[in-house]
Amino acid sequence: MVSFFLCLAILICGYLFYGKFVDQTFNPDDRETPAVAINDGIDYVVLPQWKLFMIQLLNIAGLGPIFGALSGAIWGPVVFLWITFGTVFAGAVHDYFAGMLSERNNGASISEVTGIYLGSTMKTVMRVFSVILLIMVGTVFAVGPAGLLVTLFKNSGVTSGIVLNSAFWLAIILVYYFIATFISVDKVIGKIYPLFGICLIVMAIGVCFGTVAHGGIPEIFSNFKSLHPKGTPIWAFMFITVACGAISGFHATQSPLMARCLKSERQGHFVFYGAMVAEGIIALIWAAAGVTLLGVDKLQEMGGGNANSVYTICTMTMGKIGIILAMLGVIACPITSGDTAFRSARLTLADWFKLDMGNWKTRLALCIPVLGIGAILGFGNTLKHEVMVEQIVEGKPEMVAQMVSYIDYQIIWRYFSWSNQTLAMIVLWAGAMFLAQNKRNYWICAAPATFMSAVSMTYFMMAGECMGLIPFFKNNKAVGYPVGIIFAVLCLFIFLRSAKKVSEKAAKVA
Repeated sequence: MVSFFLCLAILICGYLFYGKFVDQTFNPDDRETPAVAINDGIDYVVLPQWKLFMIQLLNIAGLGPIFGALSGAIWGPVVFLWITFGTVFAGAVHDYFAGMLSERNNGASISEVTGIYLGSTMKTVMRVFSVILLIMVGTVFAVGPAGLLVTLFKNSGVTSGIVLNSAFWLAIILVYYFIATFISVDKVIGKIYPLFGICLIVMAIGVCFGTVAHGGIPEIFSNFKSLHPKGTPIWAFMFITVACGAISGFHATQSPLMARCLKSERQGHFVFYGAMVAEGIIALIWAAAGVTLLGVDKLQEMGGGNANSVYTICTMTMGKIGIILAMLGVIACPITSGDTAFRSARLTLADWFKLDMGNWKTRLALCIPVLGIGAILGFGNTLKHEVMVEQIVEGKPEMVAQMVSYIDYQIIWRYFSWSNQTLAMIVLWAGAMFLAQNKRNYWICAAPATFMSAVSMTYFMMAGECMGLIPFFKNNKAVGYPVGIIFAVLCLFIFLRSAKKVSEKAAKVA
């Protein structure tokens, strides 16, 4: 239990000290922020600092720090180290610069920000990549909750009615998504997100107390190795699997939403760095609960992080209250990630084509195709979920927890976790270039960017859904490890050469 509390202390101290150092390196000032200068009443709206924090937390979190941490816990308590140090030195730095660089560039989407600092080619790649990623994430986070609601009603004894039709719930969720994407950020998101944020925090606190009361949280010191039942390597699989609980590029698509709502640049430390540390704490709690209450073998058997493991842990730690929170979490949390995913897709397209979002007709013209694509993809999946629901209910209708085994969230981790970390790598390099251009300590971004470059390339070379589709490459450390290191060194070399040119150019101008 000592290592758990030590990691918790490091996260808190990381926010107080290293986070402050990062903030001072960026050097926020009293310039007029986009929320004040532009203030269109739709996307640029000044919000209170506490509300900015809660919305940012839900934007970047959702189910990420829960599912990812539980999946990462399959490797054992060694995952505590990645969650802790990854959050302080990589994830929080990434989120901070994603938000603050957006704020410095009139609230620009992350694709535009990376283009400013890494060139037009990267901007084009990021534009296409971001829109596809956001629409896919938004769609899955609509279909999943719709299927869960149907299962919940069936397991509650309802045998007929429209509430047992997943297409009905999907339509309601998509209507909500349309409203949240179209209207002012403070009208829906600004009102309900703080409430869901509180629920997420309360659920984590309850799980924390329940886990500590249970006792026996495994120590890192005596388990400083991989405990993965299948022998899956820690490097780089664990680093990719945890995703949102340590660092995730998806956060970079969300941070500009709040960058458009800051009253002062000096709020960035609390809103961006602080929200990521809070997410790291939540992830640490769930990882500890996973290895303590379930153990690596049971977690592997249950499929890692999913609603089944969440339901089980909440029941073990909080009883009936835990069941309510678990159901709220696995239904509401993905919805709060889905609506902002579609909103971010709209803003990315608006920045791409230089469209005025203050005009409701233009805004509507973007919302319709963005949500329309989501609807086409979503309704195409409802039949599959109806079949899955029938399989669940016909099997063991008394076990609500069985609803979770068929949800698509693990697919997100499989196909988007690598994309998330690669996106994070790119954003960190953009942050490093900003610091180089301004003659500041660029290593606070360049070091984690180099690390994530090695992680992303190693995973790409070895993972079953990437190069690992070819048997020769799957889990082949002899190939994957050297290629990952070479790629990271090459990225660092290119950056240092570019930084030197920037410095020499600045010296000539001076």
